[in-house]
Amino acid sequence: MALSIHVNGGTEQKQFQEPVENPEFDYSQRGQWLRAAVLGANDGLVSVSSLLMGVGSVKQDVKAMVLAGFAGLVAGACSMAIGEFVSVYTQRDVEMAQMKRDGEKRSPVVDENDRRMEKKERLPSPGLAAGASALAFSVGAVLPLLAAAFIRDHKVRMAVVVGVASVALMVFGVVGALLGGAPVAKSGGRVLVGGWIAMGITFGLTKLIGLNGM
Repeated sequence: MALSIHVNGGTEQKQFQEPVENPEFDYSQRGQWLRAAVLGANDGLVSVSSLLMGVGSVKQDVKAMVLAGFAGLVAGACSMAIGEFVSVYTQRDVEMAQMKRDGEKRSPVVDENDRRMEKKERLPSPGLAAGASALAFSVGAVLPLLAAAFIRDHKVRMAVVVGVASVALMVFGVVGALLGGAPVAKSGGRVLVGGWIAMGITFGLTKLIGLNGM
């Protein structure tokens, strides 16, 4: 009897000291969201900066530039939100269907429903993804728009737009490189040069069309 009590006590003590597994925070998922936000802000920055440069190449009126930039901000944010919503919803439907097929193949167990609910909670929310995408695009787009809105001199305004866009592009490139583990200098330079090319092409083609009277 004494031996039985000793064994049970040792077992209970071992069970008590056994560490409890806690669910760890999914840092990879957070990194994906941050990277998507940086890319969305970069898209907004390049799109609206290029639009301002294009309009500025044929119109010196600050009102025309600001209105065109604001329209680009709204249209781009809506486009990003709708595209992200449809994309994430489609991905969610595919994963839900796969989870259902996997559940049908397994033998019925008591905690199968709990396991399925846990997987559902880890799936991205289409509404949240759409809102985050639109917000990120708007944050990037508003930077050159604000830079152009309060400067009356046309040449200075154009130079400020390019300057603000260049600084922001470098920042977004560095942040994206840090999140993705890529070389900072190469990533920042690549994003900066890409933004310059987009603004230059938009400026040149719009000016060419404007000069031809179209």
